[in-house]
Amino acid sequence: MPNPDADVSAATAAALRAGRGDGTALAEFVALTQHDVRRFVALVAGADEADDLVQETYLRAFGSLHRFEGRSSARTWLTSIARHVVIDAIRHRTARPSTPVGDGTDLDGLAAAPHRDLPEHARVELRDLLERIDDDRREALVLTQVIGFSYAETAQIVGCAIGTIRSRVARARTDLHTLVHGEAADPTRAAG
Repeated sequence: MPNPDADVSAATAAALRAGRGDGTALAEFVALTQHDVRRFVALVAGADEADDLVQETYLRAFGSLHRFEGRSSARTWLTSIARHVVIDAIRHRTARPSTPVGDGTDLDGLAAAPHRDLPEHARVELRDLLERIDDDRREALVLTQVIGFSYAETAQIVGCAIGTIRSRVARARTDLHTLVHGEAADPTRAAG
């Protein structure tokens, strides 16, 4: 089984070498990070825009690699850039819509998540449920539960307190429970 911590360390090491001009390290950095970046962008912004937004993410990252110092993992740093790219795209789309747009959220990237063992109908139902929860809550849930970032890393990516992330994830879980069962989850009720 692959060691995710080794991938994080390898991505950070590759980013640091790429920042010093190592072209091979740049290719390694992309190979180690592109799956998570694509999945995050597709889940948050929509699969239709994912390719363009992933490309924009890497263009911004490549322009900043020489300033990356490894104070956070390269994966956290890159996901933060991806988040800003997504926010910029949503602002642009909202400010100047050229055609009528729905909420723009297509969660097809979820098929590449650890839930890929679920039957197709269950994945479709999960995507539909995720589309129905608040954007901030969905983002926190996707980053922590699908992509696998820690609460601290997610707080750093999003730019808020760790308690805010915990709250958003808890509320997202409550929202999902309510959508599935039609009632709010009661954390005080004993299991049994």
